[in-house]
Amino acid sequence: MAHFAKLDKDNNVLEVLVVNNNTLDSANEEASGITFLTELYGHNNWRQTSYNKSFRKNFATIGGSYNEAFNVFLPPKPFQSWKLNTTTLEWEAPTPRPNDINGFGWSWFELNQEWVKFPKIPDLN
Repeated sequence: MAHFAKLDKDNNVLEVLVVNNNTLDSANEEASGITFLTELYGHNNWRQTSYNKSFRKNFATIGGSYNEAFNVFLPPKPFQSWKLNTTTLEWEAPTPRPNDINGFGWSWFELNQEWVKFPKIPDLN
């Protein structure tokens, strides 16, 4: 089965659909999938996504986006202040996350744009 992301005009992921491999041309899977979906739904902005992340970095998720410049799917931006690291292609906070110490972890507090310490939940397994 092949997975395809339906994108809006700004390349935001609207939904992810599965297309049976029997419907696709194995020599050009993405193009044949886009043609099939366009004919079926009348929408023409589709990109193939990989469930096992073998291409385009991440599996497309609703609310995420397709970055054409880097040919990758990105998860939703966690906070307005975060920026895309163009080397790792990961969202990053304006300041680096501190290391966990003394049983405490960190959570981003967008209002003050800072990391706040919180007690880590013990592993009960």
